[in-house]
Amino acid sequence: MIYDIAVVGGGPAGLSAAVQGRTRGKSVVVVSTDIRDNALYKAHQVDNYLGFPRTQGAQLLTQFRSHAETMGVQWKAGRVLNILPTGAEFFLGVGSDMVQARSVVLTTGTVQAAKLPGEQELLGRGVSYCATCDGMFYRGKSVIVAGRSAGAPEEAAYLKGIGCNVTYTAPRRPEDLDADIPFLKAARLAILGDSTVRGILADGQEIPCDGVFLLRASMALADLLPGLTLEDGYIAVDRNMSTSIPGVFAAGDCTGLPLQVSKAVGEGQVAGHRASEYVDRHSS
Repeated sequence: MIYDIAVVGGGPAGLSAAVQGRTRGKSVVVVSTDIRDNALYKAHQVDNYLGFPRTQGAQLLTQFRSHAETMGVQWKAGRVLNILPTGAEFFLGVGSDMVQARSVVLTTGTVQAAKLPGEQELLGRGVSYCATCDGMFYRGKSVIVAGRSAGAPEEAAYLKGIGCNVTYTAPRRPEDLDADIPFLKAARLAILGDSTVRGILADGQEIPCDGVFLLRASMALADLLPGLTLEDGYIAVDRNMSTSIPGVFAAGDCTGLPLQVSKAVGEGQVAGHRASEYVDRHSS
């Protein structure tokens, strides 16, 4: 299926864009990782969203998602690894799957762009961002899962289930990590190797391994869509929330300050509206 609009991210901006797209009769899919990865979900209390004072962030985000569901928005669970423009359409790599759309709205939130030492040099040579894509190459081998997203323990369990020898590392142990998977507490990581990965340096301790799975909530913007213009680490947009790439729009925290729910919802509404107009113009 080719969707009219693919929204990358399931926070306030993304859900606002999705609702607006559905209001204008467009088919919309929201691609998102676990709801617990969203910054709003982690907010103990939100006091400055008009009409909803003293509301828990998780409650507010759940209401936003429920609204989108009632509008017929479709959902795709997973992490978008890359976006490929092909003229009139876009292909979004979601794990080992693909989503096809006529327009894209980026609502990725704030993304930590800094790479680990050794990450770029060894990408594809032992470093992977996707357990379901590359896990079978490491059956019977030792791998490190660097968990930086709420869904990372599930992906670690998948790797263990297909026969990988998994060690999980994070600043603190996730509650839902499989009890049979060894845990290594570490905040600072570096990836070691020359032509291929040979291990990691975790808070100064060298751990040998054959592969490293870096499981973040979302990709760095420059890696997600090459050619996307950034300003001070944020996506550059105009008043229509258009990016430097035709057919690609952006909204919310990924476009810059202030990082507020009201701003995200408003920008998402504009992005969804303009994406719908873009689809109309290029479908006639």
